Amino acid sequence: GTVAFGFPHPGLDLSRYTLGHVIASAALIAGTAALYGLSVFLKKRPKYYFPAALAAVAALAVAVLYFALPDIYNLLISSLISFFGEQPVTTTVQEARAWSFDAAWATFHWGLLLAAGGAATLILQNRKEVNPAHTFVLVWTAIILGSTAAHVRYEYYLAVNIALLSAVFAGAVLGATWKEVAPLLRKGSADSARPAAGRAEKREEPPKKKGKKGARAADAPKAKSRKRDQPDYLKVGGFVLVAALTLLFAGTSFQGNLDLANSAKYSGMDSQWMEALEWMGENTPDPGVDYYAIYDPETFTYPEESYGVMSWWDYGHWITFISKRIPNNNPFQHGVAGPNGSAVYLVSTSEEAANRILDNIGTRYVVTDYQVVMGKFHAPATWADPNDTGGLRFQPVFFVPMGSGSAGYQAMQFYNQDYYMTMVSRLHNFDGSMTEPTTGSVLYVEYVEPEMANASYPVITSAQEMNTTAAAAAAAAYNLNAPAGSHATVLNLHYDYQADSILQPLERVPALKHYRLVHETPQNIYGNVGEGGPDLKAVKIFEYVPGATIRGEGVIEVPIATNTGREFVYRQESENGLFVVPYATSGWSGEVRATGPYRIAGTGQTFDVTEEDIQQGRTIN
Repeated sequence: GTVAFGFPHPGLDLSRYTLGHVIASAALIAGTAALYGLSVFLKKRPKYYFPAALAAVAALAVAVLYFALPDIYNLLISSLISFFGEQPVTTTVQEARAWSFDAAWATFHWGLLLAAGGAATLILQNRKEVNPAHTFVLVWTAIILGSTAAHVRYEYYLAVNIALLSAVFAGAVLGATWKEVAPLLRKGSADSARPAAGRAEKREEPPKKKGKKGARAADAPKAKSRKRDQPDYLKVGGFVLVAALTLLFAGTSFQGNLDLANSAKYSGMDSQWMEALEWMGENTPDPGVDYYAIYDPETFTYPEESYGVMSWWDYGHWITFISKRIPNNNPFQHGVAGPNGSAVYLVSTSEEAANRILDNIGTRYVVTDYQVVMGKFHAPATWADPNDTGGLRFQPVFFVPMGSGSAGYQAMQFYNQDYYMTMVSRLHNFDGSMTEPTTGSVLYVEYVEPEMANASYPVITSAQEMNTTAAAAAAAAYNLNAPAGSHATVLNLHYDYQADSILQPLERVPALKHYRLVHETPQNIYGNVGEGGPDLKAVKIFEYVPGATIRGEGVIEVPIATNTGREFVYRQESENGLFVVPYATSGWSGEVRATGPYRIAGTGQTFDVTEEDIQQGRTIN
């Protein structure tokens, strides 16, 4: 089928439609024929000849491919690694994560016990007499089980093996115990069919024999009555247990399918994302690409007015389908990794570096959501640097004493200032505005390096709550004369322990100069917290703009009102005597707008900035 439609992609990559699929299929057929021929040739030889011959042939094949056909060798090795192995970035993809017992039980529940029994049954039967079909099922199951342990998404392959082995075990047990159960069932049926006797039936006694001379003959000795055979209740119990497990397996599987269907029917796409992307489709410029047209990849070029939308890859298909806009990345992981990928952009701590990425790939809008700054933050951090699994650079993990007098430690995650400096945090948490350090307490901690403590994470030896100024000063003083392997730092609690800690930076966070909020969804992720409580919307859309330049010194401010009625002040500190501002105070028809002029704090200077000034990058004074 693939040959009939051609190979749109070059090379031998099995993750795309390439010639590699034909080679792999042909090799599979040839390998099957070779194994059959080898088994026939060694049929009357000792059993260990076959596995020994397989090992020798495999080693020879690998050597030949390595030296003679390196491309084919690399194809096979990379495919094996991707099928059975795990890379740091795969831990960020839910379906590519390693299998866990909880996940296995949630999917297969009682089927796991039945399947284990089925595998044991086939092994025992093969010890008595080798059966190629049984051996095939066992090897097949071992391979699929190994791949599922590495990647949970292969559960849908393993389901066949679980069902098959469960049937083998149930059939074997029920068949072996049926002889003990059948009489009980027949007896119960006969007892229920027999009418209740109202009175005892009169029995006709046989005539008694007389002895000689009319004397009564002695009764003949009665044969010892044979006891009725009793059923083997152990086997009966096994029958009942396996029958019950089989019914439970079938019932829970069926109920699980119903629950999944109902959840898909009534859940689906997040309502906040739906609202945001419907707005984007109706209120942003048409990128000039016909959504329904078919394009030739060899000749297609994007029109001049086209642009991309930056977000995390989870939402790429939503952006395409709902907004009819062009995402920079999507769930195929296209556009995620690399120097211009969304991962590097989202965790970049430099606006200049982030802007270069958007310029390189032609991006105009950035869409953020609360999940990427909270529970999903580890994903872009890991994709940006696979050596930093989990984003420990931004949310480090420390071992913390479990309590005074306790010798135990527990691992806890925290935020450092680098987290607050990432682009996704500066956009979503702070609206791109300059934000001062939190006025609440932060943690001043002293710790020893993992190597010194013989641990996998740094170990906190002392911790104290302070304000940000005192904590920063204490950390600087300690680090001047810190013992070897010891350090001090300032941390904030992870959102798992303090939900609004993502809004409380440890140091000043500079403003973003080229991003303006154009839409936000109505839901406050903190719920109805009342006036003065934290207010962070679920999804936000920002426009990347050239910005207008204002000459001046100090801090410039402009009041902003959003489409949800939320109000904040965009603030920016001058750099080299200049401000570059993203919001227009006139000539802008968007729903997020400035409600007054720009004002340099502490002075009487005010400035009006038009939308044309923003888009043309003008200097206005």
